[in-house]
Amino acid sequence: MSNQIRSSSSLIQRLKQGMINPALHTQTRWFTPIEGHRPTIVHKRSLDILHDPWFNKGTAFSMTERDRLDLRGLLPPNVMSSEQQIERFMVDLKRLEVQARDGPSDPNALAKWRILNRLHDRNETMYYKVLIANIEEYAPVVYTPTVGLVCQNYGGLFRRPRGMYFSAEDRGEMMSMVYNWPAEQVDMIVVTDGSRILGLGDLGVQGMGIGVGKLDLYVAAAGINPQRVLPVMIDVGTNNEKLLKDPLYLGLQEHRLDGDEYVAVIDEFMEAVFTRWPNVIVQFEDFQSKWAFKLLQRYRNTYRMFNDDVQGTAGVALAGLLGAVRAQGRPMIDFPKQKIVVAGAGSAGIGVLNAARKTMARMLGNNESAFNSATSQFWVVDAEGLITQSRENIDADALPFAKKVKESDRQGLREGASLVEVVRQVKPDVLLGLSAVGGLFSEEVLEALKGSTSTRPAIFAMSNPTKNAECTPGEAFSIVGDNVIFASGSPFKDVDLGNGHIGHSNQGNNMYLFPGIGLGTLLSGSRIISDGMLQAAAECLAAYMTEDEVVRGIIYPSISRIRDITKEVAAAVVKEAIEEDLAEGYRDMDARELRKLNREELLNYVKDNMWSPEYPTLVYKND
Repeated sequence: MSNQIRSSSSLIQRLKQGMINPALHTQTRWFTPIEGHRPTIVHKRSLDILHDPWFNKGTAFSMTERDRLDLRGLLPPNVMSSEQQIERFMVDLKRLEVQARDGPSDPNALAKWRILNRLHDRNETMYYKVLIANIEEYAPVVYTPTVGLVCQNYGGLFRRPRGMYFSAEDRGEMMSMVYNWPAEQVDMIVVTDGSRILGLGDLGVQGMGIGVGKLDLYVAAAGINPQRVLPVMIDVGTNNEKLLKDPLYLGLQEHRLDGDEYVAVIDEFMEAVFTRWPNVIVQFEDFQSKWAFKLLQRYRNTYRMFNDDVQGTAGVALAGLLGAVRAQGRPMIDFPKQKIVVAGAGSAGIGVLNAARKTMARMLGNNESAFNSATSQFWVVDAEGLITQSRENIDADALPFAKKVKESDRQGLREGASLVEVVRQVKPDVLLGLSAVGGLFSEEVLEALKGSTSTRPAIFAMSNPTKNAECTPGEAFSIVGDNVIFASGSPFKDVDLGNGHIGHSNQGNNMYLFPGIGLGTLLSGSRIISDGMLQAAAECLAAYMTEDEVVRGIIYPSISRIRDITKEVAAAVVKEAIEEDLAEGYRDMDARELRKLNREELLNYVKDNMWSPEYPTLVYKND
């Protein structure tokens, strides 16, 4: 349950009462539960409680609670522990996985999602207990890659409304609509307009599955209270012709708004949610590249918000790039020497480029010369080939990374040169894919990478879902060699290289960063999410791995350690917010008290504010 440090006035009062030894207090700070195991007041009883997933405990209600809440006779008489409930559920899950499939074309992963979703619908506490205890197995089910299937089939899977829908039809009404959400406090919102769901394109209102899945990870990884999260779909229409003609489609069946009309809808939404919840954090998710950067620049200095596709993906990729330097047996300070070929110039690709360039420039002195030097380390290839300054109508976001004509000529590369030509000529240390084009790193491209000047080249096939990965780890290790460093956006199994050697398939999952960024921002009370806070998160993740691990080619940790990773990342974000003088504190922990915390105390502060799924004691109070 969430905790916080006692305020100074509270400490003084307790000292006067002789409850604390002053000498002991000089050595450590005291943390106590805010919510802890205090009873929770509810305003409903009987079947209403059993039908409310926030408060339902099922067979775990004690006999005292059953009497207090008019539940006696509505449940089987045997009171079960949460552990017994989970054991019973897991037996059922394993038995039902096959039976829950809608025919042979329905993957087992989607069947698992259905079963977990039913549990989520009836008992949130137990759902998150199961998810946290089995995070490595179920993270790919509640999020990528299975969430892609969920979004594609969302109309048929829709059962219980979850989250809020703001549409173009609601213009002028959003300020009042936002009060329809029952929670008085919301800490995290994940919002999408469904325009670019993973690598699947425009799925319109069906993109709601993305927000639901991301917030499941916020709860499981960062310990954000599930009663304080809100998935949001902004439905401004769809340009998906199939959905426009589908009589069962749940969204607006009209083409997408564009231009000023589109921006006005997003503006109204942002004003509405921040009016009701001034301290909320809004994460933008899966907006098409056309709008991702524009909306980020429009809001980032005014609201507590960030775009996970641009900034989260960039941070995770940056952590992997820094880890690759370590895996090559070099210090991270050598990062500016890496030659990096980037396939993909969408919002994710440009986000990674900007983050990597800033990090290189900072390591080189953070001046104009440093930025120029850093920029020269990247070669960007899009659907039309190598981007150079001779190209007409270059996207403004990609323009800074367009190669100078003299430089590309000197390297024997022309405007529009193919990916294989660029790899062959540049001989890069890193081949980074954010193209959403499955199989783009063909055998020919991977053969060309064998000419890399690095003794240990790195391949990042980061596009999601799995079918969009630029190559598989099997292809990378078999063609480029056993010593390659491999990472992907979706999960792949490790590769058996023979002779007891393993080719590690690292998953560069945004899950490593966005929960910690959100939690750290919340606990620092920072009014914005700065580049420095994002960079601190990425560098924390890069440094998380041990030397032994990176030498073996492991540059990302196991998902099973996600709550510890998130705690470390959140602490790094809080620390950076303090150093940038952005922190305003959280609840009774003001900015002055935050500055007094040493590293251990800061980690404890974060840990003690992470919600855990435990059943609270419920007490009924008549409205």
